[in-house]
Amino acid sequence: MNFQQLRSVRETARRGYNLTEVAHALFTSQPGVSRQIRELEDELGVIIFERNGKRLTGMTGPGKGILKIIDRLLVEAENLQQASQEYADQDSGTLTIAVTHTQARYALPQVVQSFRAAFPGVRIALQQSAPEHIAEWVLSGKADIGIATEGLSAFPDLVSFPCYRWSHVVVVPEGHPLLTVGPITLEHLAQYPLITYDIGFTGRGHIDDAFAKVGLEPDIMLTAMDSDVIKQYVALGMGVGIVASMAFDHGRDRGMRAIEASHLFAPNVTRLGVRRGAFLRAYAYHFIERFAPGVTRSDVEQALRVNVED
Repeated sequence: MNFQQLRSVRETARRGYNLTEVAHALFTSQPGVSRQIRELEDELGVIIFERNGKRLTGMTGPGKGILKIIDRLLVEAENLQQASQEYADQDSGTLTIAVTHTQARYALPQVVQSFRAAFPGVRIALQQSAPEHIAEWVLSGKADIGIATEGLSAFPDLVSFPCYRWSHVVVVPEGHPLLTVGPITLEHLAQYPLITYDIGFTGRGHIDDAFAKVGLEPDIMLTAMDSDVIKQYVALGMGVGIVASMAFDHGRDRGMRAIEASHLFAPNVTRLGVRRGAFLRAYAYHFIERFAPGVTRSDVEQALRVNVED
């Protein structure tokens, strides 16, 4: 039995039994993955995966139980490596943060600057993607911390903490008719083509829910992951933008105006997530406390401990 066999089983379960994706994730070949799985099954004397010919289709009952043990073994192996690095050199290493573009662009710069002043020997690696990919990276150990508005609390193997609340604003070019109306309404917005975030990004669900509750179908003519891209198309006069309030700067975003919209859409909560059972280095706790001032190291340690015991 070896760790490559265990990783092959875990990644196969995570990636829907698609061995091509598993091989890519593990930097090996598809036949190599199949061989690792067969060898582990032979050694244990247990069939872990259900098969239809050569294709894996699911997990057997015993396989599901074995997968839980494999997950714990691999997490503890990774924790052992992290712990050895912590005790060998507490002020160097790499802190990998998986984050959405909006958080990386607007919420993180001051925190990263402060963190670097405290830990100049620690390299920060920002990985930007969609919330579901952020969760996957944290769960797989490719990232130490995940930060996103949507999605992190939906994964039971992640421990997540609320960091701060924010709202959306409506962005229009100077001189736009919406600037002359009273308190803006969803009916006002529905008269114009809209430009906002992709589904699953930066509170998009609250935008869709607001229109659905009043029976309106907005003309969302363009979506993007990036707030700056949304504002660029608004500046071109292609539509009315809906972006995170933190993404609009009255001094920098010249030629555009922001209209208060907190009464239209439900507030959003940015969350920070770590993998349950993970060993976090001291500088990771420092980063968490800087990004989420209401969350302390003891809060995180207690949550991790409770989840492990459960």
